[in-house]
Amino acid sequence: MILCQCWDDGNVDDIRVCETLRRHGATASFNLNPGLHRDERYEGWKFKGVKPVWKLARGELVHTYRGFLVANHTVTHPHPKQLDDATLAREIRDGKAQLEAIFGYPVLGFAYPFGDHDDRVCAAVRDAGHVYARTCNNTEQVLPCADPMRLASCCHFLAADFWQRFERVRAADGVFYFWGHSYEILDEQGWADFDRQIARLSATPGARWVDLPELFA
Repeated sequence: MILCQCWDDGNVDDIRVCETLRRHGATASFNLNPGLHRDERYEGWKFKGVKPVWKLARGELVHTYRGFLVANHTVTHPHPKQLDDATLAREIRDGKAQLEAIFGYPVLGFAYPFGDHDDRVCAAVRDAGHVYARTCNNTEQVLPCADPMRLASCCHFLAADFWQRFERVRAADGVFYFWGHSYEILDEQGWADFDRQIARLSATPGARWVDLPELFA
């Protein structure tokens, strides 16, 4: 059984997610918008109108994601289908190029902001040199994938039926792939639950964590 996960948007709570993953030997991809990181941390908005969502400072990125992969989430997180061709291409290509300049390795993955995609957007992502692109669709059969530019995950990490989906994928010896945003972990109980979730996944007999580009190698 293969385990994969990814996290969106480059928020300060990613630091604690990374610490948890390292503790349990888990891998992950982090989908970033390089144009939204500034010289200093800043509060972008409030999740559910209550929890402040802070963006990591640009200078924190390399250290925060040490040992993990980053993937492209466009430069500024627009709705891709609403962009004209030139702006769409620039958001995708510049996002990839800026992340490669920051991290020093090829950025092969992509996640559609808001899950927003169509044939035109998929083609632009493919043409920019990505090997996969994650949608917000769910499936219990991640592979085989008819179109890597329309990769679906199994579920969100807070899905009510997370473990039921996991057990079905495990029974089929498939790929269990989930995603989320670190700001969705609201309190210490949530962090404790997340720690137990990753620990249980990592302790699953016969399961191994895999970085997403490896699925398409």
